Amino acid sequence: MIFFFGTRPGKTEIKKLATVSCSHCEQIGTLTLSKSSNWFHFFWIKIFKISNHTIIECSHCKRVYFEEEFSEDMKREI
Repeated sequence: MIFFFGTRPGKTEIKKLATVSCSHCEQIGTLTLSKSSNWFHFFWIKIFKISNHTIIECSHCKRVYFEEEFSEDMKREI
C-alpha cells in the first residue's frame, strides 16, 4: 500500500495597511501584509498547520519587516 504525505504551503493572504506609515521612508499607505502557512497533508488533504510566516513590505522603499520588527501601529492594524 502506498501513502502520500508531506508538507505544502497554503494560500497566502494579502492585506493593504492603509493607515500605517513605513518607519523607514515615512510614506503612508504603502505597506502590504503577507501571511502564509505550511501544512502537513495526507493524501493531499490538509491535516494540521505546521508554521506561519507573516511579513510586511513597503512598496515605496521595498523594506521588509518581519514579525519581531512590527511597530505597535502595524500590530494594531493587523
